[in-house]
Amino acid sequence: MAPTSFHMTDKHALILGATGGIGGEVARQLREAGWHVRALHRHPANAATAGDGIEWCEGDAMDRDAVVRAARGCAVIVHAVNPPGYRRWAELVLPMLDNTIAAATDAGATIVLPGTVYNYGPDALPLVREDAPQQPRTRKGAIRVEMERRLQAATARGVRTIVVRAGDFFGARVTSNSWFSQGLVEAGKPVRKVSVPGQPGVGHQWAYLPDVARTMVELIGRRATLPPFALFHFGGHWDADGTQMAAAILRVAERHGLKVTQRHFPWPLVYAAAPFVTTLRELLEMRYLWREPLRLDNARLVATLGSEPHTPLDAAVEATLAGIGCLGSPVRAALTV
Repeated sequence: MAPTSFHMTDKHALILGATGGIGGEVARQLREAGWHVRALHRHPANAATAGDGIEWCEGDAMDRDAVVRAARGCAVIVHAVNPPGYRRWAELVLPMLDNTIAAATDAGATIVLPGTVYNYGPDALPLVREDAPQQPRTRKGAIRVEMERRLQAATARGVRTIVVRAGDFFGARVTSNSWFSQGLVEAGKPVRKVSVPGQPGVGHQWAYLPDVARTMVELIGRRATLPPFALFHFGGHWDADGTQMAAAILRVAERHGLKVTQRHFPWPLVYAAAPFVTTLRELLEMRYLWREPLRLDNARLVATLGSEPHTPLDAAVEATLAGIGCLGSPVRAALTV
């Protein structure tokens, strides 16, 4: 259906990628904060769920006219759309972003981009600040750098952007493009084993999705006070020796009466199958993030917000495992802060 006509206010947002993990979570939290949330989807009737409070509009992020139409009247565009399974990045990622930039230019909207650690190569490690050199070693990293370059260039046309870079996402609604739900455990089945992709002693950065979304919503509320191109690093959960996330899964599973074993991630099988499976080839490109510690410094974010939204690890893991169908019994209430 066509977007509802309205004049722009500070409380109207367009979400691209609202059926995904971070897009869906930001949409929910904006709605709870009193925003009118609009979402673009190729099949809006299939995407909508009863009572979600979202205005679903028909359109494709690759269709510039559709994105521009959907963004009219919106003060914020959350660009959270990505090709599934790490595939076709070179074909799709930059054209979709260019469409969002065109829509933001037309609407006078602020773009919010969930960033990644892909931007950085070994020269920036181990503790990475926002102004660290960006010399990625992967194709996806180079595309991420170019995305941010285009957004920064768009400030000359009056487009404002907020980028929040974070580690590997995990959360109750994240079942695809996720190391947690596709690598450490298997979504949809009671957890019986935990696969550890990294080497003991090598730290890894994790980001609990509701905390990242809360951070974005808080930054959106402060957008008028931020620089035109505002970069922030989200600290999230730092697994200092590469074993803490697996240990949390084991603790939660035991609490639910599940017996779980721990094993090394089957990298040799991935290498063997990669020539035949596109997603596995793309996955191997990112293996360096399990071999070298890359930790995001969140000092700028904390200075801006006063603190970073943070759910304790076991509570975040329990909510995630319950949400992705990996607990064999109803989850007991987990406290969050």
